[in-house]
Amino acid sequence: MPSWLPRALGRIRKLASEQRVSFTLKAQRELADLGLGALDACEALAGLTSGDAVGQLRSRATGEWMYVFKPVFGADVVYVKLIIRNDCIIVSFHEDEGGRDGE
Repeated sequence: MPSWLPRALGRIRKLASEQRVSFTLKAQRELADLGLGALDACEALAGLTSGDAVGQLRSRATGEWMYVFKPVFGADVVYVKLIIRNDCIIVSFHEDEGGRDGE
């Protein structure tokens, strides 16, 4: 297990359980395309496991770490990319399509 993962998962789960999650416009559109809302996204984040982790990468725009997960949510595997600040910012939340975001 990567050294960053336990701390990141703990923080993500805590923020999600407190509904301290915000969304980029892109992520809002992606959630809507899936017929999901903010509470659904919080539920998905609260249920993340170490097995859902794909990795971390640096944002080209801000230099911040972004965390990538592929959990099963409902009947689908979803691709979730997020940044942790004072809250959890979801950058992407869509059905996993094998690298649609260029990963």
